[in-house]
Amino acid sequence: MSAFGEQRIARRFASLRQQGRSGLVTFITAGDPDLGTSMDILRRLPGAGADLIELGMPFSDPMADGPAIQASSQRALRAGQTLRRTLGMVAAFRQADGETPIVLMGYYNPIYAYGATAFAADAKKAGVDGLIVVDLPPEEADELFLPATAVGLDLIFLAAPTTDEVRLPRVLASARSFLYYVSITGVTGTRAAAAEEVEAAVALIRQHTTLPIAVGFGIRTPEQAATVAATADAAVVGSALIGEIARSLGSDGGPHPKLVDRVAELVSALARGVRSAPVRGPAE
Repeated sequence: MSAFGEQRIARRFASLRQQGRSGLVTFITAGDPDLGTSMDILRRLPGAGADLIELGMPFSDPMADGPAIQASSQRALRAGQTLRRTLGMVAAFRQADGETPIVLMGYYNPIYAYGATAFAADAKKAGVDGLIVVDLPPEEADELFLPATAVGLDLIFLAAPTTDEVRLPRVLASARSFLYYVSITGVTGTRAAAAEEVEAAVALIRQHTTLPIAVGFGIRTPEQAATVAATADAAVVGSALIGEIARSLGSDGGPHPKLVDRVAELVSALARGVRSAPVRGPAE
């Protein structure tokens, strides 16, 4: 893979800094509601305004996720989605898009069953840029961190309101590419953090790292995305997109003909929100 591919995430954040703006990170669950529809959504995301993509690896027990994303995992698994099919989606996406960073997000159990070393190699070959494994803290991450690092995959770790100044340096010591700040305690898709809480948390983290900071959990509207974008380097939106998919399913579980368009329209609205935030200087 080219040097460009190996540094996709860093290059994208550098580009955003040059543009003086924050980025939009979109999350969808691979294979939801079925492989073909999910692939169509994935291909539409960059053109709709997504700067980075998080692709969820479906899992039967997604304990950190709220009802919406749990349901998306169940739909994908019922439709036959597997980890190999998820990697296949990335490989197919890369045939037309060699620039948009893709981060796989999920839980360690499917990776463990696949084999950490084999998974890291296959993910890199497919065109994956980074991994977020929500139930694998830095203290227990070597089993995946070492083979991932060996092939040039970045492990991205989470910080939360409960991450104090004693633990934060430990998280940052293992973090690569960017830090994902979970702005609320609890599961995904529940509530949004107050703007002043996010601003204070991001300011504290910036005292400890120069890594870009992406803020997620609870962002549903363009206005909320704009508020986060005024403070953080990226706003992450997941449950709102998953909710749009769920609303566009028929009684038989099949996708409405306009499902992909509706998701793309929501992404475009969120991207406009992010881009409406106050312009920052390139060095900020």
